[in-house]
Amino acid sequence: MREVKAVVDQPQSPDGDTRRRIMLMLLKHSPSTASDLAERLGISPAGIRRHLDILVAEGSIEVSERRSRSSVTTHRGRPAKAFCLTDQGHAQFGHSYDQLAGEALNILRETGGDGAVAEMARRRMDRIVEGVSPADDDEDSIQRTVGELADAFDRHGYAVTVTRAGAGIQICQHHCPVASVAADHPELCEAEHAKISSMVGRHVQPLALIADGHGICTTNIPLKQISQTPEERSGS
Repeated sequence: MREVKAVVDQPQSPDGDTRRRIMLMLLKHSPSTASDLAERLGISPAGIRRHLDILVAEGSIEVSERRSRSSVTTHRGRPAKAFCLTDQGHAQFGHSYDQLAGEALNILRETGGDGAVAEMARRRMDRIVEGVSPADDDEDSIQRTVGELADAFDRHGYAVTVTRAGAGIQICQHHCPVASVAADHPELCEAEHAKISSMVGRHVQPLALIADGHGICTTNIPLKQISQTPEERSGS
């Protein structure tokens, strides 16, 4: 089974609240020294430095290459270190990407119809799985392709595990970066399942979707080709 890297929200503590305030201050006034932050937040410089060390170790802030204004104008000798948020730190304040993407898809649907949204979703899937080798009609080949698909989805933020389930394989996505948008635009999920099906040469079975409120997305892939009934073969 492939390892899943998950981010778990921790309950907010007084120290956590202080560090959040420090990060908010750096969001507004960056770069800032420990003295700058201590003055603005009414905390001792020694206390601020303890929190700064933790935030640096977490990867939320870093020493800035630019000096703060106060360190340039008020300090003599070696300037004090100034700090700024990292990309990881900025990400903790959230983004409006989901809203923007949803609005863009709504406009695309209004101007180009459902087919335009479906085509965009197909092209997105093509980019995500680019370089993945399609499977031949044997179990080893299918398992190889499923592994490559899992790696491709992982690189795009889906946090994937692959498990055996009876006579098939299940791709489980523990995070979906477009879940809130896909809830209103099911073409995104449909394109994903269609692409997986075409890559493995099997009719796949979506069992659960994060966009529908489930904890994970689960797609079942049979290793053996399922025989069609005479009615299915005739299209009736």
